[in-house]
Amino acid sequence: MTQTVESLFDAAIERYKAGEDPAELIPVFKEICDRAPKSAAAWACLSWLYLLTDKPTSALKAAQKSVKLSPQDPQGRVNLAVAMLEAGKPGVRQHVEIAGQVMTIAEELRTEVLQNIEDGLSRKPDWASLQRVKGWLTA
Repeated sequence: MTQTVESLFDAAIERYKAGEDPAELIPVFKEICDRAPKSAAAWACLSWLYLLTDKPTSALKAAQKSVKLSPQDPQGRVNLAVAMLEAGKPGVRQHVEIAGQVMTIAEELRTEVLQNIEDGLSRKPDWASLQRVKGWLTA
């Protein structure tokens, strides 16, 4: 029996939270994205894993899909901004501003995004582009 996309996603998130190496989880999230190509959350997770493993070009593509599917999701915007910084692409500010606007309106999303940023910095302490985006969002 194959796992449902939801159970696969939940299990992969738990593995990530338990500290599994992001590189090990990339194939899992690729499969989730293949099976549920309209899942903005899955694309956001995949882009985050690519960012953690220093693959900004792949992260950029996944983050762009995430934002296209869910333009109001601040996490997708944060991932896209970080990927753009790491890939040397222009236009970062608009994504940070949109993420910041949504985070101002939705406190639970603000908390979630800031927790994710802290998680990213705990896994990759000298992550300069994530620190820059965090600075813009918390200024």
